[in-house]
Amino acid sequence: MAPTRTAGDGNILQLIGSTCRTTAPPGASFLPPRREQIGENGPGMQQGPPPPSRREVIARVHDAGRRVAAVLPYHYPRPLLAAHGFHPVELWGPPGVSRDAGSRHFQAYTCDIVVRATSFLLGGGLDGVDAILIPHTCDALQGLGSVLGDFVRPTPPVLTLYLPRGRRPADREFLAAELRRVGSALSALSGAVPDDAAWEEAFAAEDAADRALAALYARRPRLAATDREFYTVVRAREYLPAEDFTALAASLPEGEPPGGVGLMLSGILAEPLDLFDHLAAMGARVVTDDLAGGRRRLYSAAPATDPYERLAARLLSGPPDPTRGDPIAARARWLQEQMAASGARGLVVYDPKFCEPELFDLPRLRHHLAAAGYPLLHVEVEMNGALSQQALTRLEAFVETLP
Repeated sequence: MAPTRTAGDGNILQLIGSTCRTTAPPGASFLPPRREQIGENGPGMQQGPPPPSRREVIARVHDAGRRVAAVLPYHYPRPLLAAHGFHPVELWGPPGVSRDAGSRHFQAYTCDIVVRATSFLLGGGLDGVDAILIPHTCDALQGLGSVLGDFVRPTPPVLTLYLPRGRRPADREFLAAELRRVGSALSALSGAVPDDAAWEEAFAAEDAADRALAALYARRPRLAATDREFYTVVRAREYLPAEDFTALAASLPEGEPPGGVGLMLSGILAEPLDLFDHLAAMGARVVTDDLAGGRRRLYSAAPATDPYERLAARLLSGPPDPTRGDPIAARARWLQEQMAASGARGLVVYDPKFCEPELFDLPRLRHHLAAAGYPLLHVEVEMNGALSQQALTRLEAFVETLP
């Protein structure tokens, strides 16, 4: 059993930047009761008290005797953690945390997410977790795993997950072996070895949440919701229980969508959410995305009977992704297809500073899209909790030039 904690234990209960997720006790929901509200577009989103905060969800997880794992971005095996009794809390920085403490361990040009996550940990922000999981999403995150495991050595044990750079049968076999290694480490920490029932419960909940996310994106053209409302729900996938996310995703109302020049948003994370308010004020609307915190995690259910092979197949599904080493031409084709289907007139690649996988793809991606008639704007931002006037001016100028 995990040690009992209260809501006030550990800064992670207050500052975790985009994310956590758990499984509620059978028959229970962490969502408060909601009521329907009638608006000018007809029946509105189910209104009432807002969903519980990350702080509240994490506290309830600990009260239920479960453990918390802080997880760095962004492909990782949710069912594996759930089956072993862990609740994953995704750590995307968090935004607003100073780079100062973390920058002592990395070069000045290291990814903002990695440096701020290190500052957060050194400041005691992860004192309330039972493990830290770092997927090898990029070289910067692999470096973070080495720095924490070999030098900082924080109290929560650091686990790493090496993700293959391909989707061949050999890549799937390698990933299944990696997942077995991580599963053994989780069993050593929790003392739990999942049985068939535990696996099936974890897969059923996560597969249902994945389907709900895919359905939410499919309904996007018919939703009477602002971009900020839509992506608030999408980001809730990172912290709500799978069952509660499924219910929340279904609650967004259909009706006349807001107007505006259609944009596709690509990159890592749409942070801060004020970005969507600014775009709306500029007369633009995000009609589809290629975000690491969004559509890139539209996984497909896998039919394999072995849980680790099933996990590997699930993680290797999804659209072309620069962190997987997918061909740039294949990614460009997928982006063009999505933009044509959604009516997007231009692509905004929106990244934290020094994101190498995104920067590697950018020149050829710009070339492919320009040949297809789609303009591209690349915006780098510091995750300090606010958008610079320079970034806003560039976005506004880009929107004004779109046909």
